[in-house]
Amino acid sequence: MRLLLGFMAALSTTAGLTPAASASPPESRPIYAYDQAIRETAWVETGTDHDRDGKPDRVAADVIRPGAHVRVPVILDVSPYYACCGRGNEMQKKTYAPDGTPQQFPLFYDNYFVPRGYAVVLADVGGTNRSSGCFDDVGSGNAVVNWLNGRAKAFDAPDGGRPVKADWATGDVGAIGKSQDGATAIGMAASGIAGLKTIVPIEGVADNYAQLIANGAPLATPENTGSSFTYNERAAELCRPFEADLEARAGTNGDYNAYWRSVNFVPRAGQVRASVLAAQGFGDWVVAPNQFAAYWDALGRAGVPRKAWLSQAGHTDPFDLQRARWVETLHRWFDRWLLGLRNGVEHEPAVHLETAPDQWTDVRNWPPATRPVTLHPAGDGTLGPIGSGTASVVDDPAVTREQWVAGLSAARFTGAPLATPVRIAGSPSVTITASSDKTAARLGVALVDYGPAEARNTATYGSGVKNLATRSCWGAGSGADSACFLDTAADVLSAGHRIVAAGWADLGHHASLRHGEPLVPGRAYPMTFTLTALDHVVPAGHRLGLVLGGTDGLLFDPALPPLGDTVTFDLARTSVTLGLTEPEH
Repeated sequence: MRLLLGFMAALSTTAGLTPAASASPPESRPIYAYDQAIRETAWVETGTDHDRDGKPDRVAADVIRPGAHVRVPVILDVSPYYACCGRGNEMQKKTYAPDGTPQQFPLFYDNYFVPRGYAVVLADVGGTNRSSGCFDDVGSGNAVVNWLNGRAKAFDAPDGGRPVKADWATGDVGAIGKSQDGATAIGMAASGIAGLKTIVPIEGVADNYAQLIANGAPLATPENTGSSFTYNERAAELCRPFEADLEARAGTNGDYNAYWRSVNFVPRAGQVRASVLAAQGFGDWVVAPNQFAAYWDALGRAGVPRKAWLSQAGHTDPFDLQRARWVETLHRWFDRWLLGLRNGVEHEPAVHLETAPDQWTDVRNWPPATRPVTLHPAGDGTLGPIGSGTASVVDDPAVTREQWVAGLSAARFTGAPLATPVRIAGSPSVTITASSDKTAARLGVALVDYGPAEARNTATYGSGVKNLATRSCWGAGSGADSACFLDTAADVLSAGHRIVAAGWADLGHHASLRHGEPLVPGRAYPMTFTLTALDHVVPAGHRLGLVLGGTDGLLFDPALPPLGDTVTFDLARTSVTLGLTEPEH
């Protein structure tokens, strides 16, 4: 949805490789001239007619590849954003010459990797930019992979045209992308499509239900969800029936149904035939880190080769966190899985972890081994081993979780100052026992670190990164496609508290996410759900806090009908369970 070895035999004629010293791992080298690269577009048939115009949908795949007569693997980014919104922190869009030949390929992938013997293909999701059809992102990406492997047709025009073959491609593909593009890569991998050798999802959604519905609570009205804002003018008209069908299948009651199962890729990790290099920020409130945590765990159980970059930033690309290290990692990862070079990257520590702004360490596993600790809120405002009393909250959808922490429309509980630092890692869970004076209620929970600290600025969907005035260059460029990008630095602020995890739910789904029910006013219901994943050190002297609220004004669509309820929490039967361990040094 929306949010190898055979190649080695032909190495001398297919890849940008030069002999390396015997003590150094093999790597691809920049031996192909970027200014002589071939730029072209292939319109790939998907085998569907989602826009119902009587013709097969065609996905526009813009290609840049070495000009030499070589067969090369492909780095593929399938995106709906190339025309509407752009990619990267400079919001680069695709540009074209007057004859339609692609000129600017957003981001650095083409500049860096094409000289090293890769092709880069940037494909427009169906119905966006120059593609026909409607928003079937996984179908769009898989069609391109099929074309690169000789299993699908493509043409040199959006309608009609002459056939185009990818006889220059080895058939080995790595799908990469941030946010929606990352979600597409995850979905493609879950399909088990042949030829997809690796994926690099950056803040990508693995479970679309959890992205759009918080434990039974829809986060937006139907008209404010979906991807129609990315459609080109043609698709905006023709894809109305397609979008209406998706809306009907998804439903509006928050139930986890057959449609949501079909776009939840976490349970399908066992079908993944590609390796996975994932990146996630623990301060990301756009695609919350529980998306990563669930997917990472499932990949591990399925035995999928995996590696991760985990930062304290928000919704941002590792390219803007540790640029040189990320480019090196990506280079070695693609060399290993697309060129088959035995460089050992898969045997190194699996996780590159940021513990504080610009402080990184490498660890073998994530989450680390932890001991569970359960804390209960009490009526006197404390948080400790025993809970007691009740607390009531009047739901106000205009109040945000940050305002809850300040004492508005929420109940706050804090523990004693910590004698030593404590690291909380993994996915905390909460058990809420609550009643409502109405037939419905939303629940909101925030886990808070109270105490002065400097942290990346991610509180209200900030990225935790800021652009500088200088630029650095990564590869070769041209007048139409520069290889030089704005440098970045950590955007750090000092604050007296930090929300380190949060969670939301519809109390009517207390018994099952599959079927919600009206509440009986005054009756208490227990409900257990997970908070967003974290890896956070609470310093000595700080207090750990739990905040209980209702509708989160930072998360839920203001167009949703207000519930007008008062929620009463039974604190003796309400708790939060955390995984604690020693801080990394």
